[in-house]
Amino acid sequence: MSKYYQIVIVGGGTAGITVASRLLRKNQSLKGKIAIIDPAEYHYYQPLWTLVGAGVSSLKSSRKDMKSVMPEGVQWIKNAVSSFQPENNSIILGDNSVVSYEFLVVAPGLQINWSSIKGLKENIGKNGVCSNYSPNYVRETWRQISKFKQGNAIFTHPNTPIKCGGAPMKIMYLAEDYFRKHNIRSNANVIYETPKDALFDVGKYNKELEKIVEERDIIVNYNYNLVEIDGDKKEATFEHIKTDDRKTIDYEMLHVTPPMGPLGVLKESTLSDSDGWVDVNPTTLQHKSYSNIFGLGDASNAPTSKTGAAIRKQAPIVVNNLLQVMDNEMLTHHYDGYTSCPIVTGYNKLILAEFDYNKKPKETLPFNQAKERRSMYIFKKDLLPKMYWYGMLKGLM
Repeated sequence: MSKYYQIVIVGGGTAGITVASRLLRKNQSLKGKIAIIDPAEYHYYQPLWTLVGAGVSSLKSSRKDMKSVMPEGVQWIKNAVSSFQPENNSIILGDNSVVSYEFLVVAPGLQINWSSIKGLKENIGKNGVCSNYSPNYVRETWRQISKFKQGNAIFTHPNTPIKCGGAPMKIMYLAEDYFRKHNIRSNANVIYETPKDALFDVGKYNKELEKIVEERDIIVNYNYNLVEIDGDKKEATFEHIKTDDRKTIDYEMLHVTPPMGPLGVLKESTLSDSDGWVDVNPTTLQHKSYSNIFGLGDASNAPTSKTGAAIRKQAPIVVNNLLQVMDNEMLTHHYDGYTSCPIVTGYNKLILAEFDYNKKPKETLPFNQAKERRSMYIFKKDLLPKMYWYGMLKGLM
Protein backbone atom coordinates (compact mmCIF):
# COMPACT_ATOMS: atom_id res chain seq x y z
CA MET A 1 0.00 0.00 0.00
CA SER A 2 1.37 3.41 -0.98
CA LYS A 3 0.29 6.98 -0.25
CA TYR A 4 1.43 10.21 -1.87
CA TYR A 5 1.59 13.74 -0.46
CA GLN A 6 3.10 16.86 -1.95
CA ILE A 7 4.90 17.59 1.34
CA VAL A 8 5.79 15.02 3.98
CA ILE A 9 7.08 16.12 7.38
CA VAL A 10 8.79 13.52 9.54
CA GLY A 11 8.29 14.42 13.21
CA GLY A 12 5.32 15.83 15.09
CA GLY A 13 7.40 17.70 17.64
CA THR A 14 8.01 21.44 17.88
CA ALA A 15 9.69 21.68 14.46
CA GLY A 16 7.27 19.53 12.48
CA ILE A 17 4.05 21.09 13.80
CA THR A 18 5.39 24.64 13.49
CA VAL A 19 6.52 24.13 9.89
CA ALA A 20 3.17 22.57 8.90
CA SER A 21 1.21 25.42 10.48
CA ARG A 22 3.36 28.05 8.79
CA LEU A 23 3.10 26.34 5.39
CA LEU A 24 -0.70 26.35 5.58
CA ARG A 25 -0.81 29.98 6.68
CA LYS A 26 1.42 30.92 3.74
CA ASN A 27 -0.38 28.76 1.17
CA GLN A 28 -3.94 27.57 1.81
CA SER A 29 -3.85 25.49 -1.38
CA LEU A 30 -1.58 23.02 0.47
CA LYS A 31 -4.52 21.93 2.63
CA GLY A 32 -4.87 18.16 2.34
CA LYS A 33 -1.46 17.86 0.62
CA ILE A 34 0.72 17.74 3.74
CA ALA A 35 1.31 14.72 5.97
CA ILE A 36 3.09 14.52 9.31
CA ILE A 37 4.56 11.16 10.29
CA ASP A 38 4.88 10.56 14.04
CA PRO A 39 3.93 7.54 16.20
CA ALA A 40 3.62 9.47 19.48
CA GLU A 41 0.31 9.73 21.33
CA TYR A 42 1.32 12.95 23.08
CA HIS A 43 3.09 16.20 22.25
CA TYR A 44 5.19 17.65 25.10
CA TYR A 45 6.42 21.15 25.79
CA GLN A 46 9.71 19.86 27.15
CA PRO A 47 11.24 23.16 28.40
CA LEU A 48 8.72 22.99 31.25
CA TRP A 49 10.24 19.77 32.60
CA THR A 50 12.92 21.74 34.47
CA LEU A 51 10.14 23.36 36.51
CA VAL A 52 8.28 20.05 36.87
CA GLY A 53 11.45 18.55 38.34
CA ALA A 54 11.67 21.52 40.71
CA GLY A 55 8.10 21.10 41.96
CA VAL A 56 6.85 24.32 40.34
CA SER A 57 4.82 23.03 37.39
CA SER A 58 2.79 19.88 36.76
CA LEU A 59 3.73 17.27 34.18
CA LYS A 60 0.16 17.41 32.88
CA SER A 61 0.59 21.08 31.95
CA SER A 62 3.45 20.14 29.61
CA ARG A 63 1.41 17.63 27.61
CA LYS A 64 -1.36 17.66 25.01
CA ASP A 65 -2.79 14.90 22.81
CA MET A 66 -0.92 14.83 19.51
CA LYS A 67 -4.24 14.94 17.69
CA SER A 68 -5.10 18.27 19.30
CA VAL A 69 -1.94 20.04 18.05
CA MET A 70 -2.13 18.77 14.46
CA PRO A 71 -2.95 21.70 12.14
CA GLU A 72 -6.28 21.46 10.37
CA GLY A 73 -5.71 20.26 6.82
CA VAL A 74 -2.73 18.06 7.67
CA GLN A 75 -2.90 14.26 7.52
CA TRP A 76 -1.40 12.65 10.62
CA ILE A 77 0.23 9.29 9.87
CA LYS A 78 0.57 7.64 13.28
CA ASN A 79 3.49 5.39 12.50
CA ALA A 80 7.27 5.24 12.77
CA VAL A 81 9.72 5.58 9.88
CA SER A 82 11.72 2.40 9.27
CA SER A 83 13.80 3.79 6.39
CA PHE A 84 14.31 6.81 4.16
CA GLN A 85 14.52 6.32 0.38
CA PRO A 86 15.40 9.82 -0.87
CA GLU A 87 16.50 8.54 -4.29
CA ASN A 88 12.90 7.38 -4.81
CA ASN A 89 11.26 10.29 -2.95
CA SER A 90 9.71 7.83 -0.54
CA ILE A 91 9.67 6.63 3.06
CA ILE A 92 9.08 3.11 4.36
CA LEU A 93 6.99 2.95 7.53
CA GLY A 94 7.07 0.46 10.37
CA ASP A 95 4.21 -1.55 8.84
CA ASN A 96 6.12 -1.70 5.50
CA SER A 97 3.73 0.71 3.82
CA VAL A 98 5.23 3.39 1.58
CA VAL A 99 4.71 7.15 1.70
CA SER A 100 5.86 9.07 -1.37
CA TYR A 101 6.46 12.80 -1.55
CA GLU A 102 7.52 15.63 -3.78
CA PHE A 103 9.15 17.52 -0.91
CA LEU A 104 10.34 16.31 2.48
CA VAL A 105 11.00 18.05 5.81
CA VAL A 106 13.02 15.96 8.28
CA ALA A 107 12.49 16.92 11.92
CA PRO A 108 12.19 13.77 14.07
CA GLY A 109 14.26 15.09 16.98
CA LEU A 110 16.99 13.06 18.62
CA GLN A 111 17.08 9.94 20.77
CA ILE A 112 18.08 9.55 24.40
CA ASN A 113 20.58 6.78 24.96
CA TRP A 114 19.84 5.56 28.49
CA SER A 115 21.91 2.42 27.99
CA SER A 116 25.12 4.35 27.14
CA ILE A 117 25.97 4.74 30.83
CA LYS A 118 26.51 1.46 32.69
CA GLY A 119 23.83 1.05 35.35
CA LEU A 120 21.71 4.03 34.32
CA LYS A 121 18.89 2.06 32.73
CA GLU A 122 18.69 -0.24 35.77
CA ASN A 123 18.68 2.58 38.34
CA ILE A 124 16.84 5.48 36.75
CA GLY A 125 13.82 6.34 38.89
CA LYS A 126 15.18 4.60 42.00
CA ASN A 127 18.24 4.47 44.27
CA GLY A 128 18.45 8.26 44.25
CA VAL A 129 18.85 8.46 40.45
CA CYS A 130 16.59 10.86 38.56
CA SER A 131 16.41 12.82 35.30
CA ASN A 132 14.37 15.66 33.85
CA TYR A 133 14.81 14.25 30.35
CA SER A 134 11.80 11.91 30.34
CA PRO A 135 8.16 12.29 31.35
CA ASN A 136 8.57 8.92 33.08
CA TYR A 137 11.23 10.16 35.50
CA VAL A 138 10.90 13.94 35.83
CA ARG A 139 8.64 13.70 38.89
CA GLU A 140 11.30 11.56 40.58
CA THR A 141 13.60 14.59 40.40
CA TRP A 142 11.20 16.59 42.58
CA ARG A 143 10.84 13.65 44.96
CA GLN A 144 14.62 13.50 45.37
CA ILE A 145 14.99 17.26 45.88
CA SER A 146 12.10 17.54 48.34
CA LYS A 147 13.20 14.59 50.51
CA PHE A 148 16.92 15.43 50.46
CA LYS A 149 18.42 15.92 53.92
CA GLN A 150 22.20 15.63 53.61
CA GLY A 151 25.08 14.28 51.51
CA ASN A 152 26.20 14.72 47.92
CA ALA A 153 23.71 16.01 45.35
CA ILE A 154 25.39 15.39 41.99
CA PHE A 155 24.28 16.83 38.64
CA THR A 156 25.81 15.64 35.36
CA HIS A 157 26.29 16.76 31.77
CA PRO A 158 27.06 14.04 29.15
CA ASN A 159 29.83 14.05 26.57
CA THR A 160 27.39 14.33 23.65
CA PRO A 161 25.22 17.01 22.04
CA ILE A 162 22.03 17.47 24.08
CA LYS A 163 18.72 19.29 24.02
CA CYS A 164 19.37 22.76 25.48
CA GLY A 165 22.97 22.85 26.63
CA GLY A 166 22.13 24.85 29.76
CA ALA A 167 19.45 22.49 31.06
CA PRO A 168 21.71 20.23 33.19
CA MET A 169 22.67 23.31 35.22
CA LYS A 170 19.15 24.67 35.65
CA ILE A 171 17.91 21.88 37.91
CA MET A 172 21.14 22.10 39.92
CA TYR A 173 20.58 25.79 40.66
CA LEU A 174 16.96 25.13 41.61
CA ALA A 175 17.91 22.24 43.91
CA GLU A 176 20.62 24.36 45.58
CA ASP A 177 18.12 27.17 46.09
CA TYR A 178 15.60 24.73 47.57
CA PHE A 179 18.20 23.34 50.01
CA ARG A 180 19.09 26.88 51.06
CA LYS A 181 15.48 27.93 51.58
CA HIS A 182 14.85 24.82 53.71
CA ASN A 183 17.94 25.31 55.87
CA ILE A 184 19.75 22.14 54.79
CA ARG A 185 22.30 23.76 52.50
CA SER A 186 25.08 23.36 55.07
CA ASN A 187 24.47 19.59 55.03
CA ALA A 188 24.65 19.35 51.23
CA ASN A 189 27.52 19.19 48.77
CA VAL A 190 26.11 20.39 45.44
CA ILE A 191 28.38 19.00 42.73
CA TYR A 192 28.33 19.59 38.97
CA GLU A 193 30.27 17.10 36.82
CA THR A 194 30.74 18.15 33.20
CA PRO A 195 32.98 16.95 30.34
CA LYS A 196 33.13 20.52 29.06
CA ASP A 197 35.84 22.97 30.09
CA ALA A 198 33.39 25.82 30.73
CA LEU A 199 29.93 26.15 32.24
CA PHE A 200 28.53 27.76 29.10
CA ASP A 201 29.83 28.22 25.55
CA VAL A 202 29.17 31.97 25.36
CA GLY A 203 31.68 34.04 27.29
CA LYS A 204 29.32 36.75 28.52
CA TYR A 205 26.96 34.28 30.19
CA ASN A 206 29.72 31.92 31.29
CA LYS A 207 31.34 34.73 33.29
CA GLU A 208 28.13 35.38 35.20
CA LEU A 209 27.50 31.68 35.83
CA GLU A 210 31.02 31.26 37.18
CA LYS A 211 30.26 34.01 39.70
CA ILE A 212 27.04 32.29 40.71
CA VAL A 213 28.61 28.87 41.38
CA GLU A 214 31.37 30.54 43.39
CA GLU A 215 28.96 32.63 45.47
CA ARG A 216 26.74 29.62 46.18
CA ASP A 217 29.63 27.26 46.96
CA ILE A 218 28.74 24.83 44.16
CA ILE A 219 31.54 22.38 43.34
CA VAL A 220 32.25 22.23 39.59
CA ASN A 221 34.46 19.50 38.16
CA TYR A 222 35.34 20.09 34.50
CA ASN A 223 36.30 17.41 31.93
CA TYR A 224 34.54 14.60 33.78
CA ASN A 225 31.99 12.30 32.17
CA LEU A 226 29.63 9.92 34.01
CA VAL A 227 30.37 6.33 32.94
CA GLU A 228 28.85 4.06 35.60
CA ILE A 229 26.26 3.98 38.38
CA ASP A 230 26.11 1.47 41.23
CA GLY A 231 22.64 2.03 42.62
CA ASP A 232 22.95 -0.42 45.52
CA LYS A 233 26.04 1.35 46.84
CA LYS A 234 24.82 4.78 45.67
CA GLU A 235 28.09 5.41 43.87
CA ALA A 236 28.75 7.21 40.59
CA THR A 237 31.93 6.72 38.56
CA PHE A 238 33.33 9.46 36.33
CA GLU A 239 36.08 9.38 33.72
CA HIS A 240 38.32 12.31 32.84
CA ILE A 241 37.90 12.87 29.10
CA LYS A 242 41.56 13.83 28.56
CA THR A 243 43.47 11.50 30.90
CA ASP A 244 41.00 8.56 31.24
CA ASP A 245 41.53 8.71 35.02
CA ARG A 246 38.50 7.50 36.95
CA LYS A 247 36.98 8.58 40.24
CA THR A 248 34.01 7.25 42.20
CA ILE A 249 31.80 9.51 44.32
CA ASP A 250 29.03 8.45 46.69
CA TYR A 251 25.76 10.29 46.33
CA GLU A 252 22.43 10.82 48.05
CA MET A 253 20.86 12.29 44.91
CA LEU A 254 22.13 11.89 41.34
CA HIS A 255 20.47 13.89 38.55
CA VAL A 256 21.63 12.46 35.22
CA THR A 257 21.45 14.21 31.89
CA PRO A 258 21.68 11.14 29.66
CA PRO A 259 23.78 10.88 26.49
CA MET A 260 21.86 11.77 23.33
CA GLY A 261 22.38 11.21 19.65
CA PRO A 262 20.75 10.93 16.23
CA LEU A 263 18.00 8.41 15.58
CA GLY A 264 19.18 5.06 14.26
CA VAL A 265 16.95 5.34 11.19
CA LEU A 266 18.72 8.58 10.27
CA LYS A 267 22.22 7.23 10.90
CA GLU A 268 21.48 4.40 8.48
CA SER A 269 20.21 6.71 5.75
CA THR A 270 21.94 8.76 3.05
CA LEU A 271 20.38 11.86 4.61
CA SER A 272 22.92 11.94 7.43
CA ASP A 273 26.44 13.23 7.84
CA SER A 274 29.23 11.06 9.27
CA ASP A 275 27.87 11.56 12.81
CA GLY A 276 24.29 10.63 11.92
CA TRP A 277 22.67 14.08 11.88
CA VAL A 278 20.62 15.37 8.91
CA ASP A 279 23.17 17.01 6.64
CA VAL A 280 21.88 20.51 5.86
CA ASN A 281 23.29 23.76 4.61
CA PRO A 282 23.63 25.71 7.90
CA THR A 283 22.03 28.89 6.57
CA THR A 284 19.34 27.74 4.09
CA LEU A 285 18.62 24.45 5.98
CA GLN A 286 18.25 22.73 2.60
CA HIS A 287 19.78 19.26 2.43
CA LYS A 288 23.27 19.31 0.93
CA SER A 289 22.56 16.42 -1.48
CA TYR A 290 18.79 16.50 -2.07
CA SER A 291 17.35 19.86 -3.10
CA ASN A 292 13.75 18.80 -2.33
CA ILE A 293 14.58 17.99 1.30
CA PHE A 294 14.99 20.31 4.29
CA GLY A 295 15.97 19.57 7.87
CA LEU A 296 15.64 21.47 11.12
CA GLY A 297 15.46 21.09 14.86
CA ASP A 298 17.38 18.66 17.04
CA ALA A 299 17.95 16.16 14.20
CA SER A 300 19.90 18.53 11.96
CA ASN A 301 23.64 19.16 11.97
CA ALA A 302 23.20 22.95 12.03
CA PRO A 303 25.99 23.90 14.47
CA THR A 304 23.87 25.64 17.09
CA SER A 305 22.30 24.65 20.42
CA LYS A 306 19.35 22.29 20.05
CA THR A 307 16.53 24.38 21.52
CA GLY A 308 12.93 25.29 20.84
CA ALA A 309 14.03 28.90 20.38
CA ALA A 310 16.36 27.80 17.57
CA ILE A 311 13.42 26.04 15.92
CA ARG A 312 11.32 29.19 16.20
CA LYS A 313 13.86 30.95 13.97
CA GLN A 314 14.59 27.94 11.74
CA ALA A 315 10.95 27.16 10.89
CA PRO A 316 10.21 30.33 8.87
CA ILE A 317 13.51 29.89 6.98
CA VAL A 318 12.55 26.33 6.04
CA VAL A 319 9.02 27.32 5.06
CA ASN A 320 10.05 30.29 2.92
CA ASN A 321 12.88 28.41 1.22
CA LEU A 322 10.72 25.34 0.63
CA LEU A 323 8.05 27.47 -1.04
CA GLN A 324 10.77 29.04 -3.21
CA VAL A 325 12.03 25.59 -4.25
CA MET A 326 8.46 24.63 -5.13
CA ASP A 327 8.28 27.69 -7.37
CA ASN A 328 11.75 27.04 -8.88
CA GLU A 329 13.06 30.25 -7.33
CA MET A 330 16.45 31.02 -5.80
CA LEU A 331 16.66 30.61 -2.02
CA THR A 332 16.83 34.01 -0.35
CA HIS A 333 16.20 33.25 3.33
CA HIS A 334 19.07 32.56 5.70
CA TYR A 335 19.38 31.36 9.30
CA ASP A 336 22.15 32.95 11.37
CA GLY A 337 22.31 30.26 14.05
CA TYR A 338 20.17 32.17 16.56
CA THR A 339 19.27 30.18 19.64
CA SER A 340 18.17 30.99 23.14
CA CYS A 341 18.62 29.30 26.49
CA PRO A 342 16.66 30.65 29.45
CA ILE A 343 18.98 29.57 32.30
CA VAL A 344 16.98 29.25 35.51
CA THR A 345 19.40 30.05 38.34
CA GLY A 346 16.94 29.65 41.23
CA TYR A 347 13.30 30.04 42.16
CA ASN A 348 12.36 33.44 40.66
CA LYS A 349 15.78 33.92 39.00
CA LEU A 350 16.74 33.56 35.34
CA ILE A 351 19.46 34.56 32.88
CA LEU A 352 18.17 34.80 29.30
CA ALA A 353 21.03 33.75 27.01
CA GLU A 354 20.57 34.52 23.31
CA PHE A 355 23.33 34.02 20.75
CA ASP A 356 24.19 33.02 17.18
CA TYR A 357 26.49 30.67 15.26
CA ASN A 358 29.53 32.74 16.28
CA LYS A 359 28.68 32.34 19.99
CA LYS A 360 28.09 36.07 20.10
CA PRO A 361 25.21 37.43 22.21
CA LYS A 362 22.18 38.31 20.09
CA GLU A 363 19.96 39.81 22.75
CA THR A 364 16.47 41.03 21.93
CA LEU A 365 15.61 42.97 25.10
CA PRO A 366 16.83 46.47 26.06
CA PHE A 367 18.84 45.38 29.12
CA ASN A 368 21.76 43.16 30.07
CA GLN A 369 20.31 39.65 29.81
CA ALA A 370 23.32 38.09 31.59
CA LYS A 371 21.96 39.42 34.91
CA GLU A 372 19.56 37.30 36.95
CA ARG A 373 16.02 38.67 36.80
CA ARG A 374 12.72 37.70 38.35
CA SER A 375 10.85 39.10 35.33
CA MET A 376 12.62 36.65 33.02
CA TYR A 377 11.74 33.74 35.34
CA ILE A 378 8.06 34.70 35.15
CA PHE A 379 8.46 35.00 31.37
CA LYS A 380 9.71 31.40 31.18
CA LYS A 381 7.26 29.93 33.69
CA ASP A 382 4.02 31.66 32.72
CA LEU A 383 4.33 33.34 29.33
CA LEU A 384 6.52 31.05 27.20
CA PRO A 385 4.21 27.99 27.53
CA LYS A 386 1.22 30.06 26.36
CA MET A 387 3.25 31.53 23.50
CA TYR A 388 4.26 27.99 22.55
CA TRP A 389 0.83 26.33 22.54
CA TYR A 390 -1.18 29.25 21.13
CA GLY A 391 1.42 31.09 19.05
CA MET A 392 4.35 29.04 17.80
CA LEU A 393 2.51 25.76 17.15
CA LYS A 394 -0.24 27.70 15.36
CA GLY A 395 2.33 29.26 13.02
CA LEU A 396 1.74 32.73 14.42
CA MET A 397 5.23 33.42 15.78
